[in-house]
Amino acid sequence: MDMGDTQIIVGEDTAARILPYSPQEGINGLIRKSLEAKEFAYCPYSKFRVGAALLAHNGTIFTGCNVENACYNLGVCAERNAISKAVSEGYRTFKAIAIASDLNEQFISPCGGCRQFMREFGTHWEVFLSKPDGSYVEMTVDELLPVSFGPEDLKKKKVFTIQNGY
Repeated sequence: MDMGDTQIIVGEDTAARILPYSPQEGINGLIRKSLEAKEFAYCPYSKFRVGAALLAHNGTIFTGCNVENACYNLGVCAERNAISKAVSEGYRTFKAIAIASDLNEQFISPCGGCRQFMREFGTHWEVFLSKPDGSYVEMTVDELLPVSFGPEDLKKKKVFTIQNGY
């Protein structure tokens, strides 16, 4: 897979945030970034670190880690964290995402909520499920969430119209 010219988001200042990223590093570089992002995880409750590295279509990479909260359901997964960072910068189309954890015996897989969150931005971009040694399995969002519901489904004809305007 040719990932083309890519960039890494590294700081707060827009001009200083984008650095050249070698296209030769490709998938392995994206997985390495997800492993690095995992190091920033805030997971005092589950002790389960997850990192993600999201590749936008223009080559920019956004990283994210899981951030837990004492009110458990307010935590944010690494995948949603990275996608939210990208969306907040104006990005809406993605080439790939790599996900990393500390699981040695199996490849990390995104939770159902993250699968649906990724689905919001298309079904045919690549997802790399990895292990700490850098090995990975490649899938698409569609393979992770088959027969999914997405934005285009809201535009389909409905059986009835709600009369009260809601």
